[in-house]
This record gives sequence, C-alpha cells and structure tokens, in this order.
Amino acid sequence: MIVEQRTYTLHPGRGPDYLAIYGEETYAASQRILGNMIGVFTTEIGELNQFITMVAYDSWEERAERRRQLRADPAYLRYSPQVRPMIVRQESKILIPAPFAPLK
Repeated sequence: MIVEQRTYTLHPGRGPDYLAIYGEETYAASQRILGNMIGVFTTEIGELNQFITMVAYDSWEERAERRRQLRADPAYLRYSPQVRPMIVRQESKILIPAPFAPLK
C-alpha cells in the first residue's frame, strides 16, 4: 500500500475560494474515482494557505490508473482551470506505511 499526500500552497486569501470550488466541483468525483480518500485538510499552524489531500492506493499501478481516470473526468476538467491561478506551488509525496502501523 502507498499513500499519496498532495499539498497545494495557495495565494493568501484564496483558501475559501479554493475550498468552495473543490467542494462543489470535484470532491465527489475524487472520492468516486480515487477510491480510498483518507482525508482533505487545510493548515492552521506552520505554513499557512495550504490544502492537503491524502489518498491510499494498493499499488503504483492503481494510483496511475485512478489518476488517469480523474484527469479525464468532466468535473475535474471544469475544476482544474478555475483553481490553477490560485495555486502558488504543488507538491506530491508518496508515503509508505510502517509495517508495524498499517492503515485501517
């Protein structure tokens, strides 16, 4: 199993707009297509103006296929151009759960 953590750093003040668009336009599609969404988060302490998603996949191949499906989804295609100008930086990390602490 792998976990992808995607962090989007937004322009200051754009967080509410980003959350509204994500919630209205693509959250349902992301849940349906990506599968095991662990959570969607915003930052309150540390580096601010960040939107973070975490999704678990059984394999790299599953991740690649589900990401391909998401990029072809009409809701995602509407969402992406709306939020792109709000994003300063995007980062993706792949996390491997420790063998003694598997995800539930």
